[in-house]
Parts: sequence; C-alpha cells; structure tokens
Amino acid sequence: MAFRFVRKQRGRINLALQGGGAHGAFTWGVLDYLLEHGALDIEGISGTSAGAMNAVAVAHGFMENSYDGARETLSLFWGRVASSSPFKMASRTSDDSLLVSPALTLMMSFTHYFSPYQLNPLELNPLRDIVTSLYDFDKLAHQSPIKLFIATTHANSGHLRLFQTHEINADVLMASACLPALHHSVEMDGEPYWDGGYSANPAIFPLYYHCQSPDILLILLTPAILGSNPITADEIKTRAMDIAFNAAFLREMRSIDEARQFATRTWLPKGPLERNLLRLRFHMISPDERMHAMPSATRMVADRDFLHLLRDMGREQAQNWLQQHRRRIGRESSLDIGQLFRCHPA
Repeated sequence: MAFRFVRKQRGRINLALQGGGAHGAFTWGVLDYLLEHGALDIEGISGTSAGAMNAVAVAHGFMENSYDGARETLSLFWGRVASSSPFKMASRTSDDSLLVSPALTLMMSFTHYFSPYQLNPLELNPLRDIVTSLYDFDKLAHQSPIKLFIATTHANSGHLRLFQTHEINADVLMASACLPALHHSVEMDGEPYWDGGYSANPAIFPLYYHCQSPDILLILLTPAILGSNPITADEIKTRAMDIAFNAAFLREMRSIDEARQFATRTWLPKGPLERNLLRLRFHMISPDERMHAMPSATRMVADRDFLHLLRDMGREQAQNWLQQHRRRIGRESSLDIGQLFRCHPA
C-alpha cells in the first residue's frame, strides 16, 4: 500500500536548511517529498547558501501555486543549475563510485594560486542569471506565505548579516552562496559579503524569535562526525573547511541545549526567552553514509544525473523520517540536539 498522508493532518513547522553546494540537491529531494505528500505546513525557513536557494524556491513556488508550485520551482531551479554546467563534471567508475572529472579538478586547482578577481574579472555567474529569471523578488517581498531568513557573512568583520523576507533580492542570494575563492564578494550598501556558512549554517534563532511554531526541522548536509583522521594535504584542507562551515551552527545548537538545561534546573521564575526555548521541538533529516563517502569536490558537480541521484536520496530519507516521526510533529522532539555536538558517536 502506498504511503500517503491526509492533508488535514498537517503539522505546522519551521525549516532550517544547511548549505553545501551541489549537495543541496539532497535538500531538494527532502523538500520535494514533504511537499508532494502535503504533510507539513511551513511557517518559516532559515537557509544558507544552497539552503537559501532552496528556501526561496519553496517560498516563491508556494506563493504562485501552493505545494505543487513549490515542487515545480525547485525542479526548475535545479534543472537550470544542471543546464548551466559548461562541461561534464563527473562520471561513474566500474564499481559505481563517483569520479570527478579532470577538468573540474584542474579548474579547482587554479583557485590555490589565483583569486576570482584574476580568474573571472567580469564576475560571470550563471547562478545570478538563474535566480533573476526565476523569481519576482518584489512580489516575494510583499506576498510570500512563508517567512524567510537568509544568512550572509560580512567579509570585513565576519559578522552574521541576516536578511528577512522583505529584504531578499538576487544580491542577497548571491552573497549567501559566495565562496570567496570562486567568486567576487557581493557588495550591498557599499559593504562586502561572503557565504553565510562562515557565520551561520543555518541560523536557528530567527525561527524561535520570529515564528510561532515550536517545531524546527533541521535538514543537514554535514555529518556530526566528519570521518577518520585526515592525513593528506587535500584531506586536511577539506576537513578544515568542513569544520569552519559547521562551527557556527554547532555553537548555536550547544547554546540552545545548555540554556534549556539551565532553565529546567533553576528555581528562578522563567522569563519569555526561557519559556520559548523550553517549548522548542527539534527534528532532523540528514544524508546517510552514501553521501558522506562522496569526495568533497562533488559539491561542485552540477551534472544532471548527479543532482537527480542526490534528489532521490533526499526523497528516500524524507520518506523514512516521515514514517518514523510524523506523529511527533506538534507533540514532542524526535531529535536529542546534544547528539549534534558530541565528540564521539553515541
């Protein structure tokens, strides 16, 4: 029997979407499955980098045609990302593992020696063309049915700059996904901005300060345990980047966990913040070992087959999660957030 949901049983929820380049197609798959089954009523979305792209696609599509519109817009966005690839970026080996193309490897090696201001002085960026052609940002600012929170990083201070629904435009999306080794910084009001992952990947606090639903679904791309000890120069560089892009998120989750524990132990009267934190219910969908085993360079692979593979993995994980935890929405957490920042696997 097919696994279906009755739409009147939707649970109201907020989403937190991590960034991770092309791996964001996994999040596309998760969202596609959730939207297809109409199981959740989305109040707000906090997103960074690829998570920001997915967030705006959902909100804009929902604004145009509810659940079906959100699914269609996600598909259009990732389809155009695949079409923008100038060459084949990966191939399958005989044992069905993924091999990054020599051309992509060569292109990435240039970033060790040249800045994007040298390699791409005109800042040609197909992603900007995609978002400007897909989205009516003025309409989104005034009519979005979903609250949006997009993270960027101020390049001269490292501070988080969070943009809300009425402020979001193409520059904000480009800034949220701006890897400084690949792209020029994005200037807004005379200030330079980089990828939001450096300061929040993603930001959680706006979902409990500005939204009513206490349920927060984390859709993550980076595992809590990053693997075995890195040995080679490339492994060390990759691990350092993974840690940098996950650090702010883990710090925020630890702060939430410790504040909640303190609030339960103290005999002092609880203020609005303590009551708000204690009512939060956390949930999580993340990839399994198949994606964690992929080379870090696959985050740059925009081939259609690869993106569809990640989408299908996301749909599978979303189905598994709904089967196990759907009834907990609105009732209790399905995630012990402490497991996110333990040093060793449980």
